[in-house]
Amino acid sequence: MLDHVSVQCDDLAASRAFYERLLAPLGVTVAMDFGDVLGLAGPDGMPRFWLGKAQGGVQREIHIAFSAPDRATVDQVYAVARELDAEILHEPRVWPEYHETYYGVFVRDPDGNNVEAVNHRDARRE
Repeated sequence: MLDHVSVQCDDLAASRAFYERLLAPLGVTVAMDFGDVLGLAGPDGMPRFWLGKAQGGVQREIHIAFSAPDRATVDQVYAVARELDAEILHEPRVWPEYHETYYGVFVRDPDGNNVEAVNHRDARRE
């Protein structure tokens, strides 16, 4: 549904290091580097998640959810977040209030944003 998302970062280098490690299990890498702006792409190679150096002003928390192909990948993102010493908002689990097969982990990025990895498939069918 979304074409791309862009996030302003106080420390672009720290955010790059965080997201490169955190999203590696999802196959996400930096595809474009313009110095003060980075385009991260998933397996399709299209930069859909952008990080940019903050231009000033008040930054508000945003929520970004990345699709994971299976629950094991959500668990891998959680493991990387722990290695990064990221704040874990919610450990991986099923969220039946969203729907019966919604499985996600929620962590905080270096700029205070809420980042999620989610899988919507039934684990019995994986």
